[in-house]
Amino acid sequence: MLEDLTTAASFPGVWPAAYPQGYAVVDVETTGLARDDRIISAAVYRLDARGEVEDHWYTVVNPERDPGPVWIHGLTSEALEGAPLFGDIAAEFSERLRGRVMVAHNAVFDWQMIAREYARARVEAPVRQRLCTIALAKELRLPLPNHKLESLAAHFGVVQQRAHHALDDARVLAEAFRPSLRAAAAGNVRLPLHECRPLTEWTDRPRIGPQGGYGGRPGTWRPSRKRPACPYPNPGRYEPGKPLKQGMRVAFSGDTSVERDLLEDRATEAGLHVATSLSRLTSLLVTNDPESGTSKVVKARQFGTPVVDEAAFGQLLGHVEPASED
Repeated sequence: MLEDLTTAASFPGVWPAAYPQGYAVVDVETTGLARDDRIISAAVYRLDARGEVEDHWYTVVNPERDPGPVWIHGLTSEALEGAPLFGDIAAEFSERLRGRVMVAHNAVFDWQMIAREYARARVEAPVRQRLCTIALAKELRLPLPNHKLESLAAHFGVVQQRAHHALDDARVLAEAFRPSLRAAAAGNVRLPLHECRPLTEWTDRPRIGPQGGYGGRPGTWRPSRKRPACPYPNPGRYEPGKPLKQGMRVAFSGDTSVERDLLEDRATEAGLHVATSLSRLTSLLVTNDPESGTSKVVKARQFGTPVVDEAAFGQLLGHVEPASED
């Protein structure tokens, strides 16, 4: 069975020719989960085409702001005071990423944080594809109790030494990814690769505050795609067991098997309102990792927003009720 291959000490067959030629296993620690939060440490393990470790690299980064949840990552303002800025380490970071598939646990989060830092530095991130180890675990049908990194590590007998330390998290992920990659190759499994689109529209235009001074965020990211406004009123929250209804507000979090833009296009074509954030008005959250700590998942728990995974959402899209006529 495919699950048994994840414990194999060596690869038994012909390596798929279509697989990538190298990987960069990445972990970043940040000041928080929002769009204006900053990276405070980063680590990269470079792996060759078959998952063998080539080298590793780690750095702390001065976020030029409060470091956020010190009780989680352990990096205080004092510890980061003399650290380099992201712009100072961007070239070295790029050298570690260039020409490789970026691998991360909940990869969409790490990619977005990295892409925003590069955009602030006015440099294009040299990443063209990413691979999420959560999505790969689903492709391999690993018998995990949840999709936390610690569960993936435990499945492969990898011992965590310093949780939420970027270098150790990257090491743990690299050690868990290697047997996952061998299992995928042995079963000729399609790797869940996603395109990484560099952010190029970061602007530093400050906002005018209420007293005439400058206020608000120092910059804002504008998505390059603007969808047409949903023509239907929001009928309220999705009720499990019932169909979706046109006008419902749907938010997405984390990596998906289908490219996010395509999934959002399908939702829009079905008459749903694709929301970029989650509020009390959101009808449904779609995520393949409902136990993650992303801001949308956390808010969904707070607001009691219904949550379904991508597969269930795909089935619901096939039977969307028309909007009510006033």
